[in-house]
Amino acid sequence: MNEKILLLSCCAPCSCAVIEKLAQENLDATVAFYNPNIYPEAEYLKRCAENKHVCQIYNIPFVELPYDNQNWEEAVKGLENEPERGKRCSLCFFFRLKRVMQFAKENGFTAVASVLGVSRYKNLAQVNQAAEKASAETGVPYVQIEGRKNGMQDRRTFLIKDLNLYAQTYCGCRFSQRKD
Repeated sequence: MNEKILLLSCCAPCSCAVIEKLAQENLDATVAFYNPNIYPEAEYLKRCAENKHVCQIYNIPFVELPYDNQNWEEAVKGLENEPERGKRCSLCFFFRLKRVMQFAKENGFTAVASVLGVSRYKNLAQVNQAAEKASAETGVPYVQIEGRKNGMQDRRTFLIKDLNLYAQTYCGCRFSQRKD
């Protein structure tokens, strides 16, 4: 049986090279956009539209799960002052991955992958740990996809410019609006 992968994407710049590779390899993959952490909603809508556009370019199916910033903020309550890569990020990754894994289970996907650890500002081990926990709770396997090494970072940089992608200046949540 071939895997039917649901790829959790945070944004077009982080996912573009991975989406291109999935398309080139003819994998049965769908991109899921579930990012209730992104604030404000206008920023969320901009990132969602850009991600959908990249999927259209590569003919990869795209699904958007409902924007639910209120529940996300409730989940991270008390962690507002945590630094980037801190406890809030671990909880955020888990929250999003678990929801996407639940969606995957309900919709016939065999595994979930993500690009949440592609950015140099994120800790890939932290993402993978959250994914393992979400996988254990949902029973949906997590597939690690490399998005930084083996030329992927260079390809991503090229595609961001070539496709003229909107590149945001912070991860998404209002508690980490770092301007790079």
